[in-house]
Amino acid sequence: MTTTLLPEGWELIVGLEVHAELATATKMFSAAPNMFGDDPNTNIDPVTLGLPGSLPVLNEKAVELAIRLGLAVHCSVEPSVFSRKNYFYPDMPKDFQISQYDKPINVDGWLELPDGTVIGIERAHLEEDTGKSSHMGGDGRIHGASHSLVDYNRAGVPLLEIVSRPDIRTPDQAKAYVSELRSILVATGASDGKMEEGSMRVDANVSVHHPGEPFGTRCEIKNLNSLRSLGRAIEYEARRQVDVLEAGETIRQETRHWNEAEGRTSTMRVKEDADDYRYFPEPDLVPLAPSAEWIEQIRADLPPMPAERRARLAAAAGVPKTTDSVAVIVERDLDGLALATLELGADPGRVLVHVEQNLSGDGSAELRPDLLAALIALETGGELTATQAKQVLADVVATGADPAEVAKAKGFEAMSSDALFTAIDEIIAGSPDEWERFRTGDQKARGKLTGFFVGQVMKATRGQADGGAVTARLNELAAG
Repeated sequence: MTTTLLPEGWELIVGLEVHAELATATKMFSAAPNMFGDDPNTNIDPVTLGLPGSLPVLNEKAVELAIRLGLAVHCSVEPSVFSRKNYFYPDMPKDFQISQYDKPINVDGWLELPDGTVIGIERAHLEEDTGKSSHMGGDGRIHGASHSLVDYNRAGVPLLEIVSRPDIRTPDQAKAYVSELRSILVATGASDGKMEEGSMRVDANVSVHHPGEPFGTRCEIKNLNSLRSLGRAIEYEARRQVDVLEAGETIRQETRHWNEAEGRTSTMRVKEDADDYRYFPEPDLVPLAPSAEWIEQIRADLPPMPAERRARLAAAAGVPKTTDSVAVIVERDLDGLALATLELGADPGRVLVHVEQNLSGDGSAELRPDLLAALIALETGGELTATQAKQVLADVVATGADPAEVAKAKGFEAMSSDALFTAIDEIIAGSPDEWERFRTGDQKARGKLTGFFVGQVMKATRGQADGGAVTARLNELAAG
């Protein structure tokens, strides 16, 4: 992970609040549809609009999805209570949001990033989403707008707010956390995780301090809807806070807006505390107490999570679970292919290389493991070079043909040692200056020139030469 470019002696502290809309057919407390992209104010009903006499009815599926996510991130599922979070703003016509406050459904969990870092999760609680206000005119914000429009389609959509502990130390780590959490949400079926559609939104709590001293005053950056924006916003805000503190001023706890075009944050409002929302238990909903039997049934139905899949693939390939190729393969959902190929006895290193580097296009997921294993056997047996194997694999993915038949049709055959050595001698003879620098240079210089000679030999042999064999021969000749 790269670090924030802060002056020496400063440390970044980040906690994230991820809001994920749950994949239910209807809203949190009513039968109104939970659909994205419909015409404004069509997915509404008396509960959505807060009409007098309308009462909330809890969506059982939303509770199940919340528990699925909670279990997947190692939370304890607890009896919980819904509360009214009071505030006056047009996006909630009843002037309060039903949420969970002091007794959330999921508490004290964690998740593991691909690099092995563990990030704590304080809570993951249920609530209803708000409507969407569109400020017309100006820059799209309320200040300077000529008028505002409100769409209540989103109001009441089931929402799970996942609050991390302040364990994140770099912007890259923040992005990795959100990416991992999104993968878990999708794997559990709790949410589609589409940040571009607003079904997953991130608020970042950012502060800076000198290591060994108490954490600094935090500022919250609201509604970051892409990983790129998240990283840039954290980076900017951390530097801003350091500049303020080094100027002898103090940080004010506040909510800030991220301007993507300008690449900077700005004050939205002084940060509210819980007292400002006047929380009190929702009188129209009873406490939520899932049975132990139901929780265990949900746990038993969970599929393997990304971290478990990475560990399984790494163990099968005999590499550390933090290996980059392992993370990429699982992220692309190709670990099933890799595992099945490994079970057939294929060379682990070549399996990881091919699945990571050469199987990112259409049709890759449908490739039969036995065909990939057969291709790797040709490669490790010396009948195909790495370059030839890559070309053959592309045709196998496209046609489903046998690798040996594809190789024969392309005219690929193993190059004899005599032919390879002759080709190398000819390239050396034609490049005396480069060869002298290779022969007499240090390890760094030799490394740079190796690519030159290998490339020339591959060109002369039309890709039939094996790059590893060429490198070995060059080193052998240079050693005398």
